[in-house]
Amino acid sequence: MYKLIIYNKKGSDIIHIDSNNLVFITEANQDFSKIARMVDEDGVAAILKNNAPRDVLLDYSKIQEDSIVEDEKLEDIASRILKKHIKAFEEFAK
Repeated sequence: MYKLIIYNKKGSDIIHIDSNNLVFITEANQDFSKIARMVDEDGVAAILKNNAPRDVLLDYSKIQEDSIVEDEKLEDIASRILKKHIKAFEEFAK
């Protein structure tokens, strides 16, 4: 089983993505409610495109756990988190 772990600034792990929560983009397009249920149950799902992580859908409370500046836009937050953990995503994509 594959597992990707992403840590917050305090060093606490906030995101665990295992192989049960990996879905292909085709499946996500066809049955998004299934992906939403995954996130409701497990807090996170990763959407794959060409067998590599493309998008991560996570419970909003996971974002709130990380210290976020009020003025940041959601796109900026996502970009910051992805940039911070790019090595983990690259390793996961192998």
